Amino acid sequence: MPDPETHDLLDRHLSASVQVLQAAAASNSFRISLRQVAEVMTESLKNGGKIMFAGNGGSAADAQHIAGEFVSRLNFDRAPLAALALTVDTSVLTAIGNDYGYEHVFERQVRGLGRPGDVFVGISTSGRSPNILRAIDTARELGLRSVGFGGEGQSGLSERCELMIAAPSRQTPLIQQIHIVAAHVICGLVEEALFGKRP
Repeated sequence: MPDPETHDLLDRHLSASVQVLQAAAASNSFRISLRQVAEVMTESLKNGGKIMFAGNGGSAADAQHIAGEFVSRLNFDRAPLAALALTVDTSVLTAIGNDYGYEHVFERQVRGLGRPGDVFVGISTSGRSPNILRAIDTARELGLRSVGFGGEGQSGLSERCELMIAAPSRQTPLIQQIHIVAAHVICGLVEEALFGKRP
């Protein structure tokens, strides 16, 4: 016999997942943001730039996931695209965290690796991660394009970023689901822009 509480949790989460995806799909501003971010990334890559991704926890995993789609492939075989996640080098992360503080772990990497015209993507489901906000400020200071992936009503993150992908939710799991959907759409648009449509 199914546990009624488990059944209720399943229904609530699956229903909420469908609703937030439908809300994103129905939002004209969300769709425009996806196209704008794809255009900025395409321009950077065409001009020899790169895309850097960063986040904490689940968003760190998302940063790695998205960078992997760009470097490897998403929808079809093509040349690799210059992208990296700033979350993967444990020596760099622990050195900066130990010597300067955790809030500097992405900022210093942006300062060392970033060049004008590159794109920095900061992912924060709360919109308040100090290390993401510092990295965005540094990116803008150095002439990088800045993109935020966040949730609904996040003025701190959106005010700092040139472009913002705002999931229409305030719940972390739902925001993360939309971030991956958005990233797949953006990567697909960049692939098509650079390599043409494939069957």
